[in-house]
Parts: sequence; C-alpha cells; structure tokens
Amino acid sequence: MPAIIDMQHMRYLNLFESVARVSTRFCFKYNNAIFFCVPKQLVRKAIGENGANVRRVSQILGKKIKIIPIPNEPYHVRPFIESIVSPVPFKDLEIRGNEIILSASTQSKAALIGRDKVRLFEMQKIISDFFNKEFKIV
Repeated sequence: MPAIIDMQHMRYLNLFESVARVSTRFCFKYNNAIFFCVPKQLVRKAIGENGANVRRVSQILGKKIKIIPIPNEPYHVRPFIESIVSPVPFKDLEIRGNEIILSASTQSKAALIGRDKVRLFEMQKIISDFFNKEFKIV
C-alpha cells in the first residue's frame, strides 16, 4: 500500500472525506483522473445517491473522479487493473513471481502505454505501491 502521501493527495483525501463521509488513505492519479480506493462495502456510500458525491468532488476539483474497491488479496489484481484502465480492454494478465504481465492487442497496448509512456509509468507506480511487484505490458 502507498506509504507516502504528498500534500496534494492529502488535500484530495480531505475533500473526499468531507463530501462522501468515507475515510480512506488511498488516492492516486491515472490518465488525468483521480482514483479513490475505499473498502468494498463502502463503495456505494462513497459514490452517493445517483453519483452525487462523485459529481460534487469532480466539480470542485475540475477532474474526473473514480471510486474503486481496495484490493485485499493477490487475486484481486485483475479486477483492480480492469477498473483502472477501463474502457481499454486487455487480453490476459499473468502474475509471474515478482512481476505482473499484461498482454493486449496493438491498439489497446498503445492506449495503455500512452504518449511518452506516461500511463505505463503511472501504472507501474500504482502496482508497485499496492502489490509491491513490477508491471510490464506485452
């Protein structure tokens, strides 16, 4: 799990907690969106009725907001990554020792890597923080 929280992420977490009334320590950026990880049983409460909390936080920050469940076990890797990269599909996900290998078609691969490998680096940091593993796209 992420050990260091910078001041900007601390502000995001405080705003999210004051709006959604759900406490969390996990917040990260991917593809110009801000993701908040909350316990699975609190996802619905965090989103709010008809997405009211998400809309309010998104409006205040001026960024896209997504709320996803915290991955607890190693077998939660696939749904965790799918929820982050959606709507971009990928073919397969393998966990080999200390690496997570994602295979995708050529077009999906380009979307997952991003211009100047920005999304690849963001995902590598996220995977390193949450699962302490290396991330590769094949």
